[in-house]
Amino acid sequence: MRPNRHSAETGIPIRTIAVIAAVCAIIATVLVMTRGGDDDQTASAQIPAGVAAQNGGYGQSSAGSGYGHSGSGHTDGSEAAAAGDEQSAQGGGQPVTEVDKTFLVKVRQAGLWEIPAGRLAQANASSEAVKRAGLHLLDGHSKLDQLVREDARILGVPLPDQATEEQQGWVRQMEEAKGAEFDRLFANLLRASHGKIFATIAEVRAATQNDLIRRHARQANQTVLDHLEVLEDTGLVDGATLAEVEKAVAPPS
Repeated sequence: MRPNRHSAETGIPIRTIAVIAAVCAIIATVLVMTRGGDDDQTASAQIPAGVAAQNGGYGQSSAGSGYGHSGSGHTDGSEAAAAGDEQSAQGGGQPVTEVDKTFLVKVRQAGLWEIPAGRLAQANASSEAVKRAGLHLLDGHSKLDQLVREDARILGVPLPDQATEEQQGWVRQMEEAKGAEFDRLFANLLRASHGKIFATIAEVRAATQNDLIRRHARQANQTVLDHLEVLEDTGLVDGATLAEVEKAVAPPS
């Protein structure tokens, strides 16, 4: 075969020309792809923000600030609770009625005899259910007593340091009783007392205008309800005791 005339004239081998052509083709392809990517980015930038958020996932933005996240601007539970406590602490500037004051006094006096009663149950009771009820009394009224002293200080309500004469008499009766006698006395005395104050708590909670008293009534309600249930679980509460409570809390005719 005769050598290519053009190659002979230029002095450039055919293989070199082929390599140069291939390199040029590759460069052209890269330029086309780069231009296409720039066009796609430009198009994306022109999509409305709402549509872009929808495309990023079901109902959430790419920032992860969906419903309930701190990025959405909502206050979380701990911050809300702290704000509520701060607001409650300002209850001293709200009305405090005589009913509110009497309620705090009664809660204080209840703790002054029911905490000793709970201790006596651990020493004098023969029933495990009665001992358990005594532990509930110790725990619940210890917490309520701390709360009532704090609230009374904020609201300027003086509290007694002793239970009533009647309540002190109940404690003396339990001090002298042992075993099954103690169990029955404890269950009925405490069930009657809790039943009567349970009704009082409802009245206070329904009518008070003071945030601190509302909070206190809510806590007292939960505590007293728990005590009613553990006392009834002893199986020792008499029908006469319940009838006494019914008579005491019934509205006047």
